[in-house]
Amino acid sequence: MAPDAEAGKSSIKRADPFAPLTSELFAVGEGHEVYVESVGRADGIPAVYLHGGPGSGCQTDHRRLFDPERFHAVLFDQRGAGRSRPKGRREDNTLAHLIADMEMIREKFGFARWIVVGGSWGATLALAYAQAHPDRVSAIVLRATFLGTRKELEGAFLDALARFYPDLSDDFLNVLPAAERGRPLDAYWRRILDPDPAVHGPAARAWADTERILSEHVSSRVRLDMASLDSTRALPATPFMEAHYFANDCFMKPNQLLNEAGKLTGIPGVIVQGRYDLLCPPSTSHALGTVWREAEIRFVEGAGHTLYDPGVRDAVMKAIADVASKIDK
Repeated sequence: MAPDAEAGKSSIKRADPFAPLTSELFAVGEGHEVYVESVGRADGIPAVYLHGGPGSGCQTDHRRLFDPERFHAVLFDQRGAGRSRPKGRREDNTLAHLIADMEMIREKFGFARWIVVGGSWGATLALAYAQAHPDRVSAIVLRATFLGTRKELEGAFLDALARFYPDLSDDFLNVLPAAERGRPLDAYWRRILDPDPAVHGPAARAWADTERILSEHVSSRVRLDMASLDSTRALPATPFMEAHYFANDCFMKPNQLLNEAGKLTGIPGVIVQGRYDLLCPPSTSHALGTVWREAEIRFVEGAGHTLYDPGVRDAVMKAIADVASKIDK
């Protein structure tokens, strides 16, 4: 879709200021097409939003994180996620591919540099991209730092789960045969990626439901509905892409993002951190902040992991506005 020729003129008021300026399926190679849209004003401050998961996709509300009178923001669904095609495809889908896709998108829009915004897995991709192309990043805003390590995943799905939700932890383990409970994460990922629906269906539903409970500071559920795991309800998409990435250590070297955080020197940033985030705890943001000295960590008290816990969304919007004020357009 071609840009609205009047989109960059401040005198023109669109009925919906958050409606896309452009939207398209963009061929990035290896048979993948990623859905890309842009919002705001065509002459605004360049920015890109990176969704979580991996595998979830951007939502309409994510556009509203960017002031449409100030930013030209690009949002895209990563390979195999959301509206990208082929949906769910894991072949030719690695961290290096996603970084290369971002460079193709940046060049497509003609941005010399852009603000990179991402939360959870989006924070992983933001950091990996910024370390690969620091000269293309004007600032970074992270929410819920995830460094893509097995240690973090074990901390969430084994340690925090057992400590804060012991009954849920029992449910999570009991989905697996007794012989597979010694290494439950590997067992889950193996089962989720198994082609047999009788194997991957219950594992994917249990993984998604457990992750959802861990992500909310105040959850409406605290147990798995064991009877529903074998139901015909629609399968969530994210566990399959997560299993693909997590089983492959997110296609990174051990502790890569922390070890190479020195490459972020000179890039201003803000890290928005929920105080009670069980999936991406404050200790991870703190560890990153000790190396990336330009980053300011802003805690949201009484919040967990999700963008929609009280105060988190507003904190992310303010962080984006604040870093934009520190850079030259």
